[in-house]
Formats: sequence, C-alpha cells, structure tokens
Amino acid sequence: MRKLLALALFLTSATIFAQGTLTGTVIDSEMDGPLPGATVMVVGTNNGTTTDFDGNFSLDVESTSGKVSVTFVGYQKQTINFDVASGATQDLGTITLGPDADALSEVVVIGKGVIDVAIGRQTPVAVSTVRAEEIQKSAGNMEFPQLLRSVPSVYANTQGGGYGDSEIRVRGFDQSNTAFLLNGQPINGMEDGNMYWSNWQGVKDIANAVQVQRGLGASKLAISSVGGTINIVTQTYNNIERGYVQQEIANNNYTKSTAYYSTGKNDKGWSSTYMLSYWQGDGNFYKGTQGKGITYFFSVGYKPSNEHAFNLLLTGAPQTHGQAYQGSIGDALTYGRDYNENWGYRDGSLYNERTNFYHKPVLNFNWDWNINSRTDLSTVVYASTGSGGGTGPLGYYENKFNSNGQINFDQIIDHNRNLPATDINGTNYKVGDHPDLDEELGNGYITRASMNNHYWVGAVSNFNHEINENLEFNIGGDYRFYHGDHYRQVVDFMGLDGWYVDNNASIPQGQTVFANYDVNLLDPTFNRARADQQIGYSNSEDISYIGGFGQLEYKNDEFSAFVQGALSSQSHTRYDYFVYSRPENQESDKITNTGYNVKAGVNYNINEQHNVFVNTGFYSRQPFHDNLFLNFSNDINPLTENEEITGIEVGYGFQGENFGLNLNGYYTKWGNRTDTRTSFFDFDEDGVDEEYLANFNLLEQTHMGVELDFLFKPTNALTINGMASLGDWTYSDNPIQSLFDAEDLTVVPGFDNVESFIDGEKVGNAPQTSLGVGVDYAIMDNLSIDGDWFYYGDLYAGIDPVSFTEEGGEVVKLPSYDLVRIGASYNLPLGNNTSLDFRANVDNLFNEVYLTSLATNRPGSAGDDLYKGINIANRGYFGFDRQWSLSVKYNF
Repeated sequence: MRKLLALALFLTSATIFAQGTLTGTVIDSEMDGPLPGATVMVVGTNNGTTTDFDGNFSLDVESTSGKVSVTFVGYQKQTINFDVASGATQDLGTITLGPDADALSEVVVIGKGVIDVAIGRQTPVAVSTVRAEEIQKSAGNMEFPQLLRSVPSVYANTQGGGYGDSEIRVRGFDQSNTAFLLNGQPINGMEDGNMYWSNWQGVKDIANAVQVQRGLGASKLAISSVGGTINIVTQTYNNIERGYVQQEIANNNYTKSTAYYSTGKNDKGWSSTYMLSYWQGDGNFYKGTQGKGITYFFSVGYKPSNEHAFNLLLTGAPQTHGQAYQGSIGDALTYGRDYNENWGYRDGSLYNERTNFYHKPVLNFNWDWNINSRTDLSTVVYASTGSGGGTGPLGYYENKFNSNGQINFDQIIDHNRNLPATDINGTNYKVGDHPDLDEELGNGYITRASMNNHYWVGAVSNFNHEINENLEFNIGGDYRFYHGDHYRQVVDFMGLDGWYVDNNASIPQGQTVFANYDVNLLDPTFNRARADQQIGYSNSEDISYIGGFGQLEYKNDEFSAFVQGALSSQSHTRYDYFVYSRPENQESDKITNTGYNVKAGVNYNINEQHNVFVNTGFYSRQPFHDNLFLNFSNDINPLTENEEITGIEVGYGFQGENFGLNLNGYYTKWGNRTDTRTSFFDFDEDGVDEEYLANFNLLEQTHMGVELDFLFKPTNALTINGMASLGDWTYSDNPIQSLFDAEDLTVVPGFDNVESFIDGEKVGNAPQTSLGVGVDYAIMDNLSIDGDWFYYGDLYAGIDPVSFTEEGGEVVKLPSYDLVRIGASYNLPLGNNTSLDFRANVDNLFNEVYLTSLATNRPGSAGDDLYKGINIANRGYFGFDRQWSLSVKYNF
C-alpha cells in the first residue's frame, strides 16, 4: 500500500514538474500486436506509466535526456534513449518486446488480420497464450495438447493411447466443439468437427505461438465454437538468417532428428524457411503402439513494400502409429497397466491390428495489404488433401488371445489357410466370408482399413477500417468446399487369397476382392483402392460453406464496447455406393442450413492496472454433416436441428509491474445437440468386446464455472505462474439415442431411438476441478530450471449408450490425481552467433498411477472386484507412467 501511495504521489509531482513528454507504442514480437499493461519507467527514477489497451503510452519526464525501460511480466526488458526539448514531445516509435530467452522474436506474423488473436480487439476475452519459449521446452515425445496443460479449464487426454492420439477438452467440451485455426485457416474436420493431432504431429516444430480463447473468444469467423478457439500461429516471414539442427531422444526408444534453416530477408524483401524432421519410437506407454513419421515445412515470404506482405506455406506430417483403445481395468490389472489388446506377434515380429495412418499436406497463401494508416485487408487462401485412416479386425476367430492377452496372429493365419477352398472360374482360392463356408469353421479373419480421404479448399478475408480514434469496424467472408471419400479396403488377408463382399448393392451378385493395400508412410497417398476393391461400405460427401462476419467496436481510455455477428450457409450432399443400387438413388437430396451468431461485450478500465469486462453471445449452429443423415444412409435425420448455444462471461484483470492476474466466470447452455460416439460392448458374451457407434439426439448441457490464472515475477531470475478452474458441468435433459454395429452399421435390437435418462448427470471425460503451479528459475544467464504441478479432481466417466436406458443410472466418479513435471535448459555459446542448447524433461516425476478417463459407467456393487473404488469391468485409460526426454540443438 505504501508503494502504491508513494508511486501515486511521485507521479503527481512528476506531472507538475515535467520538462517534456515521451510517447510510443509497445507491441508483442510474436503476436505482432499491441501489448497492454507494459510498464514504461524512466531509468533511475520512480517515474513511470503503463500502456493502454492499444499498447500506447504517454509519459511526462523531468529531464530532457535519459533512458526509459520497458518491461512486461515474462518478456525481455528493453531500454530506450530519449532526448526531448523542454516543453516538447518525443515519439519513441514502436517498441517490440519478446519473451525471455526467445530466439524467435524476429519472426513476423503475416495474415494477422484473419488469425483472430485476441489482441485484434480491445474488449478482453478469457485468453491464455503459450509462446515460442514454452513450446521449445517441450522436447522429445511430449505432444502438442500437453503444451496447454497450464491453461485454465484445458484438459489434455490420451484418447487413443498412441503417438498423436491426445485430445483437448476446453471447459468440458470435446475438441469437435473447439475451433482450431492455423494462421487463420480452420482445420477442424468438416464432417464431424473433430481434430486429429496425429495429422499435425509437426505443429509444435513450426508454431510461433498458440493462443487459447476460452468460451466466446475473439474470433470473427462464423465457426460458432462452444468450448473456445485455439489459434496456432506458425513461423512465416523471418527478418534474420538463422538455422539449427536438433536431436531428441526419449523413453521407449523415441528419437527425433530435425533440421531447420531460414534465409532471412534479403535486400529485395524475400525470405524463405525450410524444416524437415523424422521421428520414430516404440510408444509412449502402451505396448504395441510403435510409430514413425516425417514433418516437412516450407515457407516463402515477400515484402515488396510497407504496404504489402505475402507468404506461401506448405506443411505436412505423414505418419503411422499403433493404437490402444480403452481396455478393461481388469485386463490391465492382469497383464499390466500398459496392456493393449490390439497387438501380438506375427512370424516373430510385432503386429498391431489397430494402426492409424495419415498424410494431410496443407498449402496456404496469406496476403496483408496495408491500404493506408487506417485501413487494411488480410486474406488467406488454402487447400489441403488427406489420405489415410485406421486399421482394425474383420471376421471372427474364437481363440483370438493367448495366455498373455496377446493376439494369436500365427494361429489365425494357420486357421485361414486351412479353410475350405472356393472355386472361382476354375481356380481354387481361400476366400473369407464366403457363403459356402461352414459356419462352425468361422468366416476367416483379416485386417481392414477404414479410409477417410478428402480434398478441401477455402478462403478467408477480413477488411478492417478505423473510422476515427474511437471507432473501428471490420467485415469479412469465409468460404470452404470439402469433398470426402469413406470406404474400407483390405490391408492384410492373413493367409487368405480374397474376401467376399455381398453387401454392395451396386454388385448384387456379390464379388471376391483380391487386392490389399499397405499403410506405410506414403503408400496411402499414392495407392488407393479402386471402387471394385472396396469392402464394407463406400460413401462420399460434398460440403459447401459460405459465411460473412462483421464487428463494430468503440473504445476510449476508460471504456470499450463491441458488437459482432456472423451469418453462414452450409449445404450437404451425401453419396452412397453400397446401400443403393441405382445411380439416381446414390445421391441424397441436398440439405442447406443457415446458422448465425451474435456477440457483444463491454470493458471498463478502472485505472491503468485494473479492468473488468462482460461478454455475451448466442449461436445458432448448424449440425455436423455426420449428424444430418439417418442410420448411415441417405435418409435425412428428422430430429436434427440447429444447435443453440447461449454464453455469458464476466472477467477481471490486474496488471502490475511484476504481477498479473485474470479472473473469469462463465455460463454456457448448449441445446439441440447431436453426437456420435464409439463404444465397446460384449453383447454376445464371448469374452471379447466388439465396436459399436452410439448416436444421441436432442442432447442438452449446461456448463458454468470460474477460472483464475496469474503470473508473478518477483525477480528477473524467477517466474511463478498458476491457474485454477472450478466447474459445474451437467446434462440438463434426456436425449434420444440409437446404437449401431460398427461392422455393418445395423441397429442393435433394443437400442433404436430409446430415451437416455441422463438429466442432471455430470458431464465426463474432463476434470471439473483443476489446479496448477509452475516455476521457472534462471540460475545464471544460460542455465535455468523449471517445473509444474497439476491437480485434477471431480473427473467423471463419459455417458455410455447402455447404462442409462432406464432411470437410476449412475455416472462413475474417477479418483483425483496430481502430476509433477521438471525440466532444465542450458545454452552454451560457441562464438560467431552459434550455440548449443541442451534440454531435459521428466514428466510424471513421481510415477503417479491414475485413470484419465472411462468409456463405460458400471458402478461398483457388493461382490464386484474394485480398483480404487472403480468396478474393474469398466473400460478406460490409465495415464502414462514416468516420461523423460533429452535434446541437444546446434544453433547457427
């Protein structure tokens, strides 16, 4: 209090005896936008001020010459000389602050007008930013979602057990309901909104900053996210020449090699960046989840003048990795927590029948046009193509597992080879699933792949105009076209010669498929199954999307307010080549839906350090493509309507010289929701769970909570950050559900449009209480240590389609758990602008044993075997045990 009083008295006296005035603007080097709350002090005095929400400052000084220091929590300090005549004003221009020890502060963001970072609007939102320095510390096999663990209400979960199978949940909403953008390009799947991080394995290598806007956010696009918006800003235009080579190693034989080079800007305004990496490993934790992949990145930028900036970017990450689906806790206790029921040995080599493989090259072109001092236009045009999918079993073999819980692949092959031969045009073949086979012998067993190929193009453009110093507006458009193809193909015949297909209405007489297709890194990109070699199903869709958005904002030194709206139209056409025999029936009717959102908010700056804000919004969001059609056919789902989302947020912010804090409260109600989930059940009681798809209609959820995050820097060497999130997330109505066999998409008897009694039950798969504290301490200029502690509680199982068909069902609550991570960084200068960076990480330091999620809700009863109070018949994931990684990087 005394310091605040002294500062107030001094600032008052400094104003009285001022000799001149200094002005300027402070910007964030990575986000290329204003940095509100930065402290500007005259060196050697207590005379100072802080920047406003535009990053501007005005400071009266007593002396005509000297130095000012510009600081912000977590950023490098800048010292600027001034020389101002008595009674005059000196403009110090734009002052750029970069994060501490961040070698990428010279990276320029191109396309900032469409990237939708929160600094593009003065009225605040609930936002957190992970910067390049923190991303660089994530050495080894730590995946991208784990970078966001320190953000309130964000939960990173290992939903598939393998490399790239993590998911992110924001405020309890899954990632299909969080919008992800890459340099302004929407990258959620257009069919179901999902985000597959295995397709983006290289994103942490190229990310310059990641901003998480929780809830309503600042995004102007008509994407109507529910949980929030996550903006990934990559390296684009580099001003300086630099490069590095890096080698990383981690547990379970993980290794990754990376080479990076940027030319820097030449005298004609050109700059280009190149990056290539290769990784492989035996899996983070679960057995049989080995993987490998390549990441490539190329960017070329051109700035012919201060008015124009262009950038062309190409990136992709072909990969393949084994998966571990949620197995029973009982099996994990029998065979080990890292047990995976999807693998075994085949002819002495490890083989996983559940393998994910994909390659998704992305090309985008950004153009920023600074029309004049008040007007600019930003545009991104993009295209991507994707090929790949996931493998799985098809057919049946009674003695599938051996005494170790591993699949008997060699026995399966022997069994297949001993099936009776089928005569086809005078030649005998071993054909699986043929009608001539004796049912008691089985129909054979193969590995198939469910393919999901696509082609996607789009464009986003945003026009921004400053009417005057208080009023600003922008308008823009968003267009996307997507074509997807989905079918199954044979990967491995397992000793058979072919597989019989009798459910293709286009070939009513049936046929035998003889072709199989590898799933190595690049094979799916160039070798795709012909229509007559597809099995199981074959369907496609065209999705067209066009939207417009606009925002008007008023601001002055104390007050800002905005109103924002977006309107979009989506059209969907489905094509099914297996269900319908006649070509005129294979194409569905076109479905066109209109959606919109409206958002508004106000902010009041109590003083230079304190502010409060309120935001509210309503979304009418079109259903995803997969939810529009009934029972996986071309029939339109009559229960599907626009989803309705209402949100309100309140917030308080404090920014001091060495301490910053944000406190947010939120309420979100989400109605008319349709959702499709994968589940596993053993209805035939053969000891093996089969895969099913559950479809829920008319879901309603209510999420509310409070969030806190802070950053404290008591000394230049020590930084402490923390977060807390307390939520109350429940279902608020009873939906209608159906259950389908994943193999042939038939409705399971007794589960066709039945009511699910979940009103009032807790929403699962993310902790409703989470806490975190992080510490970073610089022992010396080139040596630092850091650590984090995270606590997760009030974690519930997900709603399954079986446990709630009668009233009185119970959502299982998982045990709480906490995790500790430690790390160390060392920089060794070598001279001539070269250096070595060493990094070490240990995650889950104390080897905590914990469950991250449950897919079933089987409560524990008297006589049941329990694990930490959980019925061991439940299916779920154990979290990874202790993970470690080491890296060395040579910078030049």
